[in-house]
Amino acid sequence: MARRSSKRQVVLTGPDARGGPSPATLPLGTLRDVRETLARYNTGPDGAPQTGGTERLYGPGMVVEIAASAEVVQQALATINDEDTALPVLMRLCKEQRWRLVDVESGRVFG
Repeated sequence: MARRSSKRQVVLTGPDARGGPSPATLPLGTLRDVRETLARYNTGPDGAPQTGGTERLYGPGMVVEIAASAEVVQQALATINDEDTALPVLMRLCKEQRWRLVDVESGRVFG
């Protein structure tokens, strides 16, 4: 499969709060919980000091950004650099954690 050269952005959100199609979602968890969850999918900080209010976590074929100022994380933005590598990881993450993946460009929701 050919790799796309452009970057793609997706938003990770928690499960639907009501069990059906709805914009209301549950949070991903506390900042600490989200860091620990993403670490299980080989995604974490690169050791550089944090700048601003955003924490960047680097994973296979992607960079995940979360608001570091909030104690509870409502969503995370993943910028995909390599779809062939990142998408299987993101899909497994969403399936196992019951998170949803929203394509920023198309609005499609997965999970």
